[in-house]
Amino acid sequence: MNEFFNMGGYAFYIWLSYALFAVVFIANILIPWKRERTLLQQLARKARRKQNELHHHDAEA
Repeated sequence: MNEFFNMGGYAFYIWLSYALFAVVFIANILIPWKRERTLLQQLARKARRKQNELHHHDAEA
């Protein structure tokens, strides 16, 4: 089992590449998800603002 984790003396490079892959993989999931969430929140705010302007305008007329 120790030989598996040592990987013939290349363990540092192999485990580093696994770690780098995991970081990039997780970032490729989280970054677009966060961006989509932010965009949807901005759109909802704009829609509420627009709706309030319409109601405010109608109340004045």
